[in-house]
Amino acid sequence: MNDHQIGYEHYKEACEKHHSEPVNFHYYLLNLSEQQLNAFKDYAMLHRGQHELTNQ
Repeated sequence: MNDHQIGYEHYKEACEKHHSEPVNFHYYLLNLSEQQLNAFKDYAMLHRGQHELTNQ
């Protein structure tokens, strides 16, 4: 799983926490600002090992 995909998974979790409907992955990549994408990507990089362990 690449960083954008892990970031997207975190984005979906944040949406669920706030009772919001997440957009699909393609729309997520096209329409989030560079700052938003970088924030989710940074989160993914920090938590990469966790996600890889839980997705095995």
